[in-house]
Amino acid sequence: MHSFRTLTALLGALACVAPGANAQAQAYPNHPVRLVVGFAPAGAADYVARSISESLGRALGQPVIVENRPGAGSSVAAEYVAKAAPDGYTLLLASPSSISVNPALNPKLGYSPKDLAPIGKVSSSFLVVAVNPQLGVNSLRDLVAMAKKDPGKLNYATSGNGSAPHLSAVLFARVAGVDVVHVPFKGGSPAMQSVIAGDTQFTFGTPPSVLPLVRASRLKALAITTRARSPLAPELPGMAEAGLPDYDMSFWYGLFAPAGTPPGAVKKVFESNAMALQDAAVKAAFAREGTETAGSKSPEEFAAFLAEDAKFWVRLVKDSGAKID
Repeated sequence: MHSFRTLTALLGALACVAPGANAQAQAYPNHPVRLVVGFAPAGAADYVARSISESLGRALGQPVIVENRPGAGSSVAAEYVAKAAPDGYTLLLASPSSISVNPALNPKLGYSPKDLAPIGKVSSSFLVVAVNPQLGVNSLRDLVAMAKKDPGKLNYATSGNGSAPHLSAVLFARVAGVDVVHVPFKGGSPAMQSVIAGDTQFTFGTPPSVLPLVRASRLKALAITTRARSPLAPELPGMAEAGLPDYDMSFWYGLFAPAGTPPGAVKKVFESNAMALQDAAVKAAFAREGTETAGSKSPEEFAAFLAEDAKFWVRLVKDSGAKID
């Protein structure tokens, strides 16, 4: 009888505890969320992350803390998030570099794209071709002519091997028929500083990295990488107008979580991202730096987009012969 009463009391206690425990498990998020960025501060990825973090945090109901983990063309950050606990508290802001390019460049990566769960797109943008103002180049045609005159002499800086700026420059070299030398850095900001210092001569950079320096007359912008002009930078010609009509390149940033993250957490982050992208302050912050908000209809739609987008980047990697140093 004593054992029966004990068992009954124990079952009653569990019945009382279980609903509370279940509610606690479902109360995502109940503490701050980390948003990991694979590039150094002051670059495009960092700018996008910090521009959206406050609105994303308000929508989630918890602070979103941006954490920079630069290195290996964003592979360091991607591997870190891929191996993090799949609980929704560690997210990745990634570009095609982490998801498509780096796996194609380096089969020995410590993660696979399958280790990251797609949540939704955040932004879409062109890149900017810019030079040191002392180079004596006033147009993209001038840059091509100088590169052809002295093959292998001009050096270009980017935010790292396999980054969108890197492959944009690789595509430029192929389309323009020039021989130029790549100098990779761990982020857009140090790459820009090398061009300003004259250690490198030009760059393909993201708008947040380049445009403020152009406005301050520390860099000279020659063109944007989409075929036509953009209303976000109407003063700059597109590639067709600049002399390379066969060139067209843009890139995106999106949110990812470790594979195996509960669907409820993924859904919550997706919905919060969608809300943040409607924030006028976020739209204005993006536009100031030549970037536009670009969401997804669902995590599944984003995953389908990634599958198609990867074909472009992987083909570019293979056709270009680009390799990780």
